[in-house]
Amino acid sequence: MTELDANKKAEELLKGAYDLHVHSSPSVFPRELDGFQLIREADAAGMAGVMLKSHYESTALRAELINRYSGCKAKAYGGLCLNCPAGGLNVYAVKNALRAGAKIVWMPTRDAKNSLVFGNMEGDFFDRRGITILEQDGTLKECVYDIMDAIKEKDAFLATGHISPEESLILCREGRKRGVNMILTHPEFPRTRIGRDDQAELAKLGVVIEKNWFNLAQKSVMPEEMAETIRTVGSGHVYLATDRGQEGAPTPVSELKRFIAVMLTCGIAEAQIRDMVQKVPEEVVCR
Repeated sequence: MTELDANKKAEELLKGAYDLHVHSSPSVFPRELDGFQLIREADAAGMAGVMLKSHYESTALRAELINRYSGCKAKAYGGLCLNCPAGGLNVYAVKNALRAGAKIVWMPTRDAKNSLVFGNMEGDFFDRRGITILEQDGTLKECVYDIMDAIKEKDAFLATGHISPEESLILCREGRKRGVNMILTHPEFPRTRIGRDDQAELAKLGVVIEKNWFNLAQKSVMPEEMAETIRTVGSGHVYLATDRGQEGAPTPVSELKRFIAVMLTCGIAEAQIRDMVQKVPEEVVCR
């Protein structure tokens, strides 16, 4: 498929699509769009919805406010990251966010011990020891099981965030044993990199695998490599997301279109794209 044809087809495939990893303001980090601007841009493209991700507060009630007053058909969805401002591995913060309508709970991101091994991320503004989900003997902390149980009760999803590959594999396997809906986030991100075979194993267990445009934009993975991993894992287990919204960067809607176009030029079929931008993400947020 030519680049021109791929761009035209990508515009069509945006209709009814979701992006389950976007950043917006208000935020303690600089963002390109506020939540209302974001949802209006998504709506204009014919998208079905976006997942608002904030590292340091729940976005569930923000999403409700946007949906109430935006006048858009596209919907905003919210979640919670278990970083230090949420109290870390805090089941009470989880229960509160779920009651407010959160669809995804992420394990620690910026404040994960594993992430801090690589150093602070741009914009980090306080010192912290870093959060791990494991005891010293390598088993999951008891509070992690409490968090999993709370998420299972609400039929929401638990995502891996920026915890280590080892932690992610343990968490996903244990979560699926308990019947928890699980998401492996950005396995091509250098801080959280997990190989193709492990991704395929987790997909067979029922884990949903996120593929992240930001990792392609940063050249952490090449398009052909990501496309081959999608073929190995299976598009029915994958969703495409942008991880965009940073100030000065292209907006999430424009980047999702680029992501779709790049995957089409790598030989990913239209039906597979529909799986990854419509069917799979819809199964995450519309339960």
